Amino acid sequence: MLLELHPQNPNPRNLKQVIECLRDGGVIIYPTDTVYGMGCDIFQHKAVERICRIKNIDPRKAHFSFICHDLSHLSDYTKSVDTPIFRILKRALPGPYTFILPASRQVPKIIKTKKDTVGIRVPDNVICQSIVGELGNPLMSTSLPVDKYIEEYTDPEIIHEKFGHLVDIVVNGGTGGMEFSTVIDCTSGEPELVREGLGSWEAIA
Repeated sequence: MLLELHPQNPNPRNLKQVIECLRDGGVIIYPTDTVYGMGCDIFQHKAVERICRIKNIDPRKAHFSFICHDLSHLSDYTKSVDTPIFRILKRALPGPYTFILPASRQVPKIIKTKKDTVGIRVPDNVICQSIVGELGNPLMSTSLPVDKYIEEYTDPEIIHEKFGHLVDIVVNGGTGGMEFSTVIDCTSGEPELVREGLGSWEAIA
């Protein structure tokens, strides 16, 4: 199903449909402040396993990230964050960054990495924030099942044509981006750039 949500003012009825789908264990494709992503409710294990099958990856080796509503989720899903790191998070988020942090016990085992870490995202995107806000807990997030992003994957109608049969809902939130988030590892106490993407490293370092 291709379901339209206005980028600045999502329709409550359509938004409710997305939330019900996620709570029922559904998988969706949705816009972020970078590329369109694929995700599900982090507590729906069968949905996580389904995404792993779609992408042909082992859940134990996958590197999924969370879409959070705001920084208030940090205390729930990560261990305590040092003040200097928290200041960087406050400067960067919401924005096109993924921060790798030590995972708390509340993070489902299927999503934790072997190193007991989790990637946290707070996209600067109204649709993302609305979905997570209404759902009440984070979305698991991963890239589309493609080898590389090309310009046509910015178009939700083309995304629906190619991947709509694999998921329950493709959210049409307008044209997406082609650059990934910037990934920063904060698990050692000193932030370390893992992947430079849309977010500027210099602006927050």
